[in-house]
Amino acid sequence: MMTLETVELQPDGGSAGTVVWLHGLGADGHDFEPIVPMLELDVAVRFVFPHAPVRPVTINGGMEMRAWYDIDPRSPLSGSDDIRASGDAIEELVLAEEGRGVPRSRIVLAGFSQGGVVALHLALRSETRFAGVMALSTYVHDHENLADLISFASIDTPIFMAHGQMDPMIPITRAITSREALVGLGYDVEWHEYGMGHEVCPQEIADIARWLDASLS
Repeated sequence: MMTLETVELQPDGGSAGTVVWLHGLGADGHDFEPIVPMLELDVAVRFVFPHAPVRPVTINGGMEMRAWYDIDPRSPLSGSDDIRASGDAIEELVLAEEGRGVPRSRIVLAGFSQGGVVALHLALRSETRFAGVMALSTYVHDHENLADLISFASIDTPIFMAHGQMDPMIPITRAITSREALVGLGYDVEWHEYGMGHEVCPQEIADIARWLDASLS
C-alpha cells in the first residue's frame, strides 16, 4: 500500500465536508490549490490534494513523473493494476477523513484527467455512497465492463462531468462514451462541455462551485 503525501486546506472553524481532489499526469497536489479561493463556496469545505507517486510513463517515452497510472497507447487497459493501487491509496485518505468524523456521505471525490479516472474507479466501487464525484476532462477506465465492476450502493452517487470540446489529450468523444455508459447503468450525471482544451475555464469553476455547494450543503 502506497502512502500519499498531501496538501490540505482547512477552513476556519468547522467544515461541512471534504473534497479529495486528484491532479492530472505530470502535475502535483498543488495544481488545483489556487482554485479553492476562486470557488467562493457558501459552505465551509476542507480540501485534500494528494501527490501521485513518481513513475515511468510509457506514452512519454518512459520519462519519470507524477502519475496515478502508466499509459501505454498500444494497450489501453495496461494501467488497470496501477489504477487499482492508486484507488486503494485514495481509499486510505478517505478512511482518514472518516476517522476525523467526516462520513463518506460528506466526502466528494474529484479528479482531473488521470485523477478523474481514479476518482471514478473508487467511487463506483464503494460499498458506501460518496457525496459525489467531480470528473473533469476525464473518462471511465474499461467502460465496456463497467456493469460487472460497480457496487449497487454507488448508483445514487451524483456525478459532475465536464470536458473541453477541443481537448487534444482526451477527446470529448471518449468522455461522452463514458457518460453514456454511466447513464445507461442508472447514474445521475450532470454534464458540461466548454470551448476549451485540456484545462479548466472560468465558467467551469463557477459550475463546480454551484455543484459543490449543492452537494455539501
